[in-house]
Amino acid sequence: MATVTETLPGKHPAGDTPTPGRRPKDRFHRGPLRWVLLAFAVVVAILMLAPFVIMLLNAFKSPDDYSTNGPLSWPNEFYTHGIKVFWERVDFPVKLWNSVWTSGLVAVLGVALSLLSAYAIGIGRVKGRLWIVGVFLLANMLPQEVLVYPLFRMMQNIGLGNSGWSIVIIFTVIQSAFGTYLLASVLGTFPKALLEAAALDGANRWKILTRVVFPVVRPTLSVLLIFFFIWTWNEFFIPLVMLTTGDTQTVPIALASLQGDRMLDVPTLNAGTLVSLIPTLLFFLFFQRTLTRGITAGAVK
Repeated sequence: MATVTETLPGKHPAGDTPTPGRRPKDRFHRGPLRWVLLAFAVVVAILMLAPFVIMLLNAFKSPDDYSTNGPLSWPNEFYTHGIKVFWERVDFPVKLWNSVWTSGLVAVLGVALSLLSAYAIGIGRVKGRLWIVGVFLLANMLPQEVLVYPLFRMMQNIGLGNSGWSIVIIFTVIQSAFGTYLLASVLGTFPKALLEAAALDGANRWKILTRVVFPVVRPTLSVLLIFFFIWTWNEFFIPLVMLTTGDTQTVPIALASLQGDRMLDVPTLNAGTLVSLIPTLLFFLFFQRTLTRGITAGAVK
């Protein structure tokens, strides 16, 4: 009588025991597709790093060396005078402090305003929720050129012309529009069982927000905090219009001041770009783990 051997899921039939430490076969780890993807990733990495390499080459190159040998040559000497010229010409410590405190305040206030607004829309279930979220979406689509004149007149009327607080107020509202749109979609699917259990335990709305909702969305809030800081740091057009004197201007405006009408000192501009890039690079490296955890936690949830 023939014996029929059934193979249970996850079990291997006799004589086909997998080798310990042997990786399972799949199309991504074997075959030509793996090498094609690897080559594509290398090409993309080179294209992304090429501008930074060119910037490093020209940041430590003298103007005569740049004019003679071009932007792609190796520097004849380690020229650091361009960094000194940029530091002194634009008063970089002042510009750096202006960018740090405005970007930091916008990040914190923008995240807080986004959370409160999204909590009211997503969990509070206000009337016209979809219309309100649509308004926030449209606000993110408006170009800054449309907003700059009324914002400029508004800040002048309330006495915040040429003040860093005008940048804080404007970009707190702009960034929180995106944050509200994102968080309202997340909180709209928040488990009702958690909210009902907290309400039965006697928690009011504020306790539900701080003790139930906030711990769940904290990874998303950390990602928004990092993005808001970097986005505000890189803003140029509105700060250029709002801030008219050197003691209130930010780092991107300081870089733009190196470009004249008829002459451009490329080595000094590259040196300034390198110096201006270091704070944001350190900020990103410091919060890289937080950003990775936030994105991963959001994907899992």
